[in-house]
Amino acid sequence: MSVRKRILASGEIRWLVDYTDQSGNRRAKQFRRKKDADSFEIKAKGEVAVGVHVADSASITVAKAADVWIAMGQLDGLQATTILQRDQHVKLHIVPRIGTVKLSQLTAPRVEEFKDDLLRDLSRPMARAVLTSLKGIIRVARVKGLIGTNPAEAVKIVNRRAEDDGGDDETGGQVQVIAKDDLRAMLAKAPDLWPLARVSLGRHVRGQGRPEKRVLLPWRPLFVTAVFTGMRASELRGLTWSRVDLDAKVIRIRQRADRFGTLGPTKSATSKRDIPLAPMVVNALKEWRLVCPPSELDLVFPSESGRVILHTNLVMQGYRPLLKACKIDEAGYTFHALRHTAASLFIEQGWSPKKVQAVMGHSSITVTYDIYGHLFPSPDEDAEAMAQIQARLLG
Repeated sequence: MSVRKRILASGEIRWLVDYTDQSGNRRAKQFRRKKDADSFEIKAKGEVAVGVHVADSASITVAKAADVWIAMGQLDGLQATTILQRDQHVKLHIVPRIGTVKLSQLTAPRVEEFKDDLLRDLSRPMARAVLTSLKGIIRVARVKGLIGTNPAEAVKIVNRRAEDDGGDDETGGQVQVIAKDDLRAMLAKAPDLWPLARVSLGRHVRGQGRPEKRVLLPWRPLFVTAVFTGMRASELRGLTWSRVDLDAKVIRIRQRADRFGTLGPTKSATSKRDIPLAPMVVNALKEWRLVCPPSELDLVFPSESGRVILHTNLVMQGYRPLLKACKIDEAGYTFHALRHTAASLFIEQGWSPKKVQAVMGHSSITVTYDIYGHLFPSPDEDAEAMAQIQARLLG
């Protein structure tokens, strides 16, 4: 392997790195500056020595590597929602920015530039998610021998939780805790807005007009369950009666429904959990069970056709009408805010962080602290509590 000067017909100077790769193939690469050629020589020599060097001419683009990554995910049996998310990250954010760059030309500074570009155009959580996808693409490419090193390994977007915004939730959005007055108003309004059954007019029948039909509505028991359990929307939509023990006053989370209405495993192993039920939830579910239409899937909250309720319908037909009826800003609280609100109630009750983690189904205690650390008692409150303990002991 050597670096030598080359003078072009135009008189310009180029620096040529002439070498043989680990397969015995003759390779050459030229540079405008000698220091760039020297840097490449050192890098290539190291990669050839350990058998991982990939020449530019044999390298594929980031876009092609992304195709390989998605195909691997499909072979591994990843959920449809995960594959869709990967595809969106690739098509919307990765390919437009660096899709034509060859893997052999992808350097740490180039990935840093990519990261900065994401942060300029996207929210921090979304930028972090896309960068994670790029890292996944490179990891698979490296396993398959398509790239020698991982230039994205040290590039990170810190999961910053600023004190003034209340922190980030699991999906990257701002933590929203519903004010207690608003929550009380919603619980009080729900029975009037959402009777368990409602009479509506069916489709027109020749000679009979539009016959009346009785439609069962799951919105009130679903809402009450969400408030006091902190279940994810996907877990509520995928909940079956076989996992509801009203005698023991517990719900056992063992599956969820994805955005397409397909039932599958929980978000993670720690998402499998048992959640204790408040009396209001027990009563609401007992009342609902008496009228709940049977479904082939044994769903607690089935759609009118007996299938999994679409998330869009849950929000548009159930949740937002309640906010509107209570004259609460519809943009103020997402449905996911019910999960955060439940967590805040658990913490206010004095549950330990480990207990909150278990009931919420977080993957680690770190996730619990990242999301809700600001809601746990502060050191000042702890000091005051110790002062009260002393006062009670010593009078």
